[in-house]
Amino acid sequence: MIEELQIRVNPRIAHESGALAHFIASERGIAQSRIKGVRVLRRSIDARQRQVMVNLNVRVYIDEPLGNEHLVPPIEYRLVDGKRQAVVVGAGPGGLFAALRLIELGIKPVVLERGKNVRDRRVDVARISREGVVDPDSNYCFGEGGAGAYSDGKLYTRSKKRGSVERILGIFYQHGASENILVDAHPHIGSDKLPTVIENMRHTIESCGGEVHFNTRVTALRFADGKVVGVTCAGGEEFDGPVILATGHSARDVYSMLFNAGVALEAKGLAVGVRLEHPQHLIDQIQYHNPAGRGEYLPAAEYNFVTQVDGRGVYSFCMCPGGVVVPAASEPGQLVVNCMSPSNRNTYWANSGMVVELHPDDLPDTYAAHGTLAMMRFQHDLERIAFEQAGNSQVAGAQRMKDFVEGRPSQLIPPSSFAPGLQPSRLDQWLPPFVGERLKKGFMQFGRKARGFLTNDAIVIGVETRTSSPLRIMRDVLSLQSPGLSGLFPCGEGAGYSGGIVSSAIDGERCAEALNQWLNK
Repeated sequence: MIEELQIRVNPRIAHESGALAHFIASERGIAQSRIKGVRVLRRSIDARQRQVMVNLNVRVYIDEPLGNEHLVPPIEYRLVDGKRQAVVVGAGPGGLFAALRLIELGIKPVVLERGKNVRDRRVDVARISREGVVDPDSNYCFGEGGAGAYSDGKLYTRSKKRGSVERILGIFYQHGASENILVDAHPHIGSDKLPTVIENMRHTIESCGGEVHFNTRVTALRFADGKVVGVTCAGGEEFDGPVILATGHSARDVYSMLFNAGVALEAKGLAVGVRLEHPQHLIDQIQYHNPAGRGEYLPAAEYNFVTQVDGRGVYSFCMCPGGVVVPAASEPGQLVVNCMSPSNRNTYWANSGMVVELHPDDLPDTYAAHGTLAMMRFQHDLERIAFEQAGNSQVAGAQRMKDFVEGRPSQLIPPSSFAPGLQPSRLDQWLPPFVGERLKKGFMQFGRKARGFLTNDAIVIGVETRTSSPLRIMRDVLSLQSPGLSGLFPCGEGAGYSGGIVSSAIDGERCAEALNQWLNK
């Protein structure tokens, strides 16, 4: 007999299989020896009360052995060599999942990635920290796997209306991710394991007859009879086919190219601010209501803060428990920070973006001349200012959290995970006032909600600007094509239609399906 149960247990019982079986046997009023196995289907932590509990959805095998059935059925990918061809620009989650879905639909994907493969990227990523050198085609933003490959691999999303989150997680699992991502309420692969998963996806694409080209930066769209019929690359290569454009949110050269080509764009809101770093033990104490921290059985604690300050949202973004802060500039002369964490989230630190919502009309009047590209220009300028404030280096400016709020200089900066190093800087003075002042008020509100959160044991590091695309590439609601320009399918976070790995993957699949429908008209 197999039963599915929803239970609520303390962290020790949830962690130990024998204790869990004993608890279920007691609840069901049966001998524990009759329980031959327990499979956890869903797991979430409830830390709202002083006693932290774990909610579990479990499948219990009573008087029969634990089954070997798949938690999700694997997808069978077919050979597409010699089939109709489509070009996919970008090998981030949007592009990779678009390519895999095209294969399912019998279309050959040709994936063009401006950066290097996910392994070779490591050398260039390391050079940013060691030497302060940024390769504009190979960095934390560009290269196989996109911005998510080396910045944490969080898979949690609230985007559940546009496609199946479970399907996306299942494809990650099929390509080597841990079974835990199918179970945990906030799934996470980890920056140490995600590169192998990404490689496996590429191997699937290539083994089915698809193509993946690295160091191949698209510089122009090719047009014929009012349609996009292919692309031209920096090396002079040309590739034919309708185009799924999944470049990620940092490809400013692509935005400029599209603008000059007359592709429909529109300005959109953005959120910018700082990266805030605490000792993880302090966040564990606050979130788990325990001076001892998380103890033996709980994971590194997360947090999520949001408030309104002077008519704009102030909120935590991309919270990274047990992680590190990383230099994420994609061009020389910039300073940008982001985060990453290993699968076990076991570092000394916790960090998150702390950002302020901005609308295009919030910008100073001097940006009006940039029109649709104004927010992109502001983002670029703020990253340049951060670089200059750091002495034209990647040694980022930082300030203790309470000093930032109270407008004091920080003489000493606590130890940090940021590998290039930190130096004291008056972020409270050089951040734009419509950002900095709202952050101060937001920090004060968060400190009142969570006692101990507003502390000089935490540091603010500048700047966090890559929260989303600074503009939107317009597309038709139904066909997902650029209006008045068939054959171009703007996709994912870079096009302004998703935020994060899973929602970008969902959008990639949707664009592949729309392209297939267009080909079959």
